[in-house]
Amino acid sequence: MKKIFFLLITGLTVSASYSQEVSDAVRYSQDNLTGTARFRAMSGAFGALGGDLSAITVNPAGSAVFSNNQIGFTFSNQNIKNNSNYFGTNTTDKENSFILNQAGGVFVFHDHNPNNNWKKIAIGATYENTNNFNNEIFSAGTNPRNSVDKYFLAYANGIPLGDITGIPYRDMFYDEQQAYFGYKGYVINPVNPNDSNNTQYTSAVPAGGNYYQENSIYTSGYNSKLSFNISTSFKDRLFLGANLNAHITDYRRSSSFYEDNDNPLVPGETISNLRFNNDLHTYGNGFSFQLGAIVKATEALRLGVTYESNTWYELYDEVAQSLSTTRQANGGQSKNEFINPNIINVYDSYTLQTPGKFTFSGAYVFGKYGLISVDYAIKDYGNTKYKPTNDPGFKGLNNDMSNQLTSNGELRIGAEYKINRLSLRGGYRFEGSPYKNKTTIGDLNSYSAGLGYSFGATKIDLAYSFLERETNQGFFEKGFTDGANIQSKLNNVTMTLLFEL
Repeated sequence: MKKIFFLLITGLTVSASYSQEVSDAVRYSQDNLTGTARFRAMSGAFGALGGDLSAITVNPAGSAVFSNNQIGFTFSNQNIKNNSNYFGTNTTDKENSFILNQAGGVFVFHDHNPNNNWKKIAIGATYENTNNFNNEIFSAGTNPRNSVDKYFLAYANGIPLGDITGIPYRDMFYDEQQAYFGYKGYVINPVNPNDSNNTQYTSAVPAGGNYYQENSIYTSGYNSKLSFNISTSFKDRLFLGANLNAHITDYRRSSSFYEDNDNPLVPGETISNLRFNNDLHTYGNGFSFQLGAIVKATEALRLGVTYESNTWYELYDEVAQSLSTTRQANGGQSKNEFINPNIINVYDSYTLQTPGKFTFSGAYVFGKYGLISVDYAIKDYGNTKYKPTNDPGFKGLNNDMSNQLTSNGELRIGAEYKINRLSLRGGYRFEGSPYKNKTTIGDLNSYSAGLGYSFGATKIDLAYSFLERETNQGFFEKGFTDGANIQSKLNNVTMTLLFEL
């Protein structure tokens, strides 16, 4: 995976390879429930209903249900609270964000020829922020066993000392750079310091456990989807549609890991504290398509089915790192090291193929008084792949994803009751874990409610949704894999303005 690119940072150039992770692939494979306020209030159960701008993103046949042209704009305020438990120590962090969540329009063309059974064609375009990455997580506690030294040892062991000391940082592989930080920060020491062929290293962190550790993660950015839709209806009983989707992603993560200890000193120098900073920027675009159908089995019963293809992303990664350490020995003064190459590693593009999805839907409409709707979607996360698949680094990672990830189901239930111009709505959503162990990312439960009012050609909708999920991901992917148990609670308030043209 070593591809050479360069970026001028304080006069320096870079070339290296970056180690992608399973969690990175899952991040771009998951979609949060977003969209119009009506859609969110009913937990997205619109696969057999249509007639909503966000319903098109579930089933593209839904635009043919519209009777008139419509445009809409949706704004959301999201508040997420993360409760962290790390070896018995509880901490809390919050993040609030306000975004343009959705915008779009549908234009309907009727055929009034009584001899033509194809009654209309609808053309639409929608934009949705499918994943808002704005978040903050802070974890702290005393680890009774493991130090972050295991991270640096896992990368360094097997790498000749001469490669760490004799190759410029900008020309190193990613694993060599991690060994470089550990060596230059005196976190690890070579077993044979005078042998350039030495490939074994030992820790300079004093043994004994009880390491106080903090991990701060700040993320920002988005996944967005721009959909171009076309649909038609046959005798107003069968509705068929297709979407072409353009995906755009921009993700930034800044993490800072701190560790200190007061274990007994030994004759040699040992690390008393360190701080390891990592900044990641991933950006790119992708493509997918959807095919869908809705059948009006009776005047009241509707059935729907949708196939959403894999999404093929072309992604780019940029990484910057720094390390500061303090070391000391018996009777000696403390010594500080700050290793900051002032280099942003810019990596060659790669392809990520996220899994496709099938959605099966049913709805029952009680005349003009209300409705109840159910969607069930299936997605196999084990089919996620980094490409080219023959790349040695990606081959092992794809095997890890196949072994760790699984197929999961998503259940969405929504209901609506109308009182003249007023509509009352509610919904429930359950999504299973994409991981076989059910703990790295746990099951998701969400509840929603909302209301809408029609002024005729203008409508306003409001929705509130609550989401809860637990995760337990390691602070680092390799060597030191301890992590906090995070309970995330997300509250979202959404407002939509709709205009019939």
